[in-house]
Amino acid sequence: MFKKIVAASAMLFAFASWAAVDANKATEAELDGLKGVGPALSKRIIEARNQGEFKDWADFMTRVKGVKDKSATKLSDEGLTVNGKPFTESAPAAKVKKDETKKDESQASAAKAATKQ
Repeated sequence: MFKKIVAASAMLFAFASWAAVDANKATEAELDGLKGVGPALSKRIIEARNQGEFKDWADFMTRVKGVKDKSATKLSDEGLTVNGKPFTESAPAAKVKKDETKKDESQASAAKAATKQ
């Protein structure tokens, strides 16, 4: 019976160590407990959060200096969430749209120049 209790306790401890830490609710100590988050980053996260809760990962990355796609991926892999959601790379899709917009603008400019001649 004692072995079962010890085994159950070990499983609960293991589960707790993998539990997600939400950027909108975590204490400084909980943030520091994540690999890749030190005292300076946890302070920046809390200072940005004091201005208002993070809406999503894009908002988080905009407001917390030094957090971009690569570091957001690593932090999410370590258990950090924003509003209970892990980071998913959506930024490359936005870059494609931006490139398409530039392409459309250059085509429109070329068409406009051709009609003036």
